[in-house]
Amino acid sequence: MNSISISEEKHITRKKVAFPLLWLSIVAMIMIFASLTSAYVVSWGKGGWLQFEMPQLFYVSTAIIISSSVSMNWALSSAKKNNFKNLKIAALITLVLGVAFIICQFKAWGALVDQKVFFAGRSSNVSGSYLYALTGLHMAHLIFGIMALMVVLVKSLLQKYNSENLLGIRLCAIFWHFLDILWIYLFLFLIFVR
Repeated sequence: MNSISISEEKHITRKKVAFPLLWLSIVAMIMIFASLTSAYVVSWGKGGWLQFEMPQLFYVSTAIIISSSVSMNWALSSAKKNNFKNLKIAALITLVLGVAFIICQFKAWGALVDQKVFFAGRSSNVSGSYLYALTGLHMAHLIFGIMALMVVLVKSLLQKYNSENLLGIRLCAIFWHFLDILWIYLFLFLIFVR
């Protein structure tokens, strides 16, 4: 009779549950952003839209988050090969790039304020409000991604990931790549639908 340990059983159960829950969360986020961008298009069609320059820092943050996806792939690939040194380096780079993305976003919002583009208040316009709402909601999700990256980094330093144990880093990689794709979608959307 083949018996498995309690810890193996927990790992199997966690694996069966984790991926569907992550995909369910991603679908929910897609629906939220789809509804917001649809509302944006409807509002844009009504007119009275404020024209303003997209901050250059949005371009910089786009390059940063794309780079972070590359380093996340490197981290996952290193874990699969049991290359603990590269795993630690790649996980740290991904985390640093994620934080750099957030800093760029805040500075981009500052550049918008300098252009008199506000989220709310007497001087605000619906176009600016949507821009802040879309980028702010993305950043809120990115903060959860940063927390996941911190866990991945700590577990990488403790050599918890290897070719036999990839669940946590795989989940983080999927979520992080989703955030990257979502940002590229939002960035292109905000450039072309103005």
